[in-house]
Amino acid sequence: MRFHLIDRIVELTPGKSLRAVKNLTLAEEYLADHFPTFPVMPGVLMLQTLVEAGAWLLRLSEQYAHSVIVLRDVKNIKYGSFMEPGKQMEVSVDLVERQPSLAVFKGLGVAEGSTCVNARIVLATYNLSDGARDQRIIDDLKEQCRLLCDLPGGLNAQRGGYNHAAQG
Repeated sequence: MRFHLIDRIVELTPGKSLRAVKNLTLAEEYLADHFPTFPVMPGVLMLQTLVEAGAWLLRLSEQYAHSVIVLRDVKNIKYGSFMEPGKQMEVSVDLVERQPSLAVFKGLGVAEGSTCVNARIVLATYNLSDGARDQRIIDDLKEQCRLLCDLPGGLNAQRGGYNHAAQG
């Protein structure tokens, strides 16, 4: 099973940072198994929200140059408050270092003013050897972005940076 945990990208500064939100609802199927009488978002999925945010920052900053972006390493991960249904996690990632096939980020997830998760993550970027398959993956990612990115002017507006909250 694959989860898409970022619900909306609200701010993008290409090559620097991305802000997004995750709304946790009781309808999320993993909550049925993760403490049924006390449903909370599993820590590994909180971490995954940071990974997804970092991957979107790379895709949007580099015009989908890589079809595959995966978690390579996690450092200094800390968990704070529980993420319960009905809460919204504000997710932020800042690009710290970019190498040819690696990117290092500082990530933070906050709900109602309390830190849920923070970590330093390293993502690896790849392309497949099959260019046609790469293009199908990239086309699917662009469609996902159309749903996630509430950015006026479409993908071209993302290149210069955008703050959804400041625009209303």
